[in-house]
Amino acid sequence: MTTPTQHRLCMIPGPVEFDADVLNAMATPATSHVDPFFIEKFGSAIELLRKVFFAPTGQPFVVAGSGTLTWDATAANLVENGDNVLVINTGIFGDWFAECIGVYGGVVDAVRAPFGSRPSLAQIEAALTSKHYKLVTVTHVDTSSGVLNNIEDICVLVKRVSPNTLIALDGVCSVGAEVIKQEEWGIDVVMTGSQKALGVPPGLAVMVVSKRAVEVALNRKSPPTTYFASFKKWLPIMQKYEARQASYFATPPVQLILALQVSLEQLVAAQGSLEHRFAQHRAASAKVKDTLESWGLQLVPVNRACAANTLTAVYYPAGVAPAEFLGKVGLKGVVLAGGLHPEHATKYFRIGHMNVSVVNDSLLNHLETTLDAIKAALQECGHKI
Repeated sequence: MTTPTQHRLCMIPGPVEFDADVLNAMATPATSHVDPFFIEKFGSAIELLRKVFFAPTGQPFVVAGSGTLTWDATAANLVENGDNVLVINTGIFGDWFAECIGVYGGVVDAVRAPFGSRPSLAQIEAALTSKHYKLVTVTHVDTSSGVLNNIEDICVLVKRVSPNTLIALDGVCSVGAEVIKQEEWGIDVVMTGSQKALGVPPGLAVMVVSKRAVEVALNRKSPPTTYFASFKKWLPIMQKYEARQASYFATPPVQLILALQVSLEQLVAAQGSLEHRFAQHRAASAKVKDTLESWGLQLVPVNRACAANTLTAVYYPAGVAPAEFLGKVGLKGVVLAGGLHPEHATKYFRIGHMNVSVVNDSLLNHLETTLDAIKAALQECGHKI
């Protein structure tokens, strides 16, 4: 087995850098999924998720899988053949979520905006008034564009125009870093993965589902079109673990859930409030974006109001070759991500800034190290600063 001789700072939009205590929680001996120690930790993690999602009566689900599995779970449990679904699209992840919904029989319409922007509330209202939609999906932060959707405003609009429509938020690159008040705003499903702002290595599909959405899933006209991701299968499992009782449907990833519980405790306890954590991510985002713009670079989002705080998407300056630039940054001990959107992939790169790289930056110096590497690589590629 080979291992890297030197760790390169992972500053992509996920996986992110991890806290030592979170990693230590994974470095445990083999542990049964019905061991009292694990049952207590899993039950605690379920309870803590409600605090992180601001969903005191929501039902958390924690299942082995990536964030993409939460798309399948949402579509397979809430969408029946022929149901109308509106996708508010800000990038490639909106395209893929729409494709997923179509697999489960949903009839998908999309509202779109030019790359780097987001659909207007007027566009969304026009779509909502054209027909009844069972479900509206929103990508909170689309990592292919770096665009942040105005989910609170969208929720107000949906509640006014189409109050029976369910709202599902893809929060894979936002939960734990961007403000989400699930229950207050009336979001029925919030989805994420473990490896981004929750600060846990990849492998957990995490979601919190409203009572309304659970009822919809449990009272479908047709059976769920999934076995592994069925709410009917997982609901009693989650309830049992929260009650500190052993249960079984499929073996949970024990070490990842132990790590999740540690990370969630950190999120809830850090600096006394999650609001402070959100403010730290806003400040880190401003620092990165201000610095890049001062060097003459252009951000992908058309304005700061629609720019995510968990990552920065920025165009390459004229004359800078993507492979050469990213390679030079890598040689300086930092890993960045290239572009992802297929129509624009060679035009921009992406920097992730979340979790410990933000909240512990005064100790770790991840942001300054990353910006120094970018600056040096740009200069070596011929860009004048």
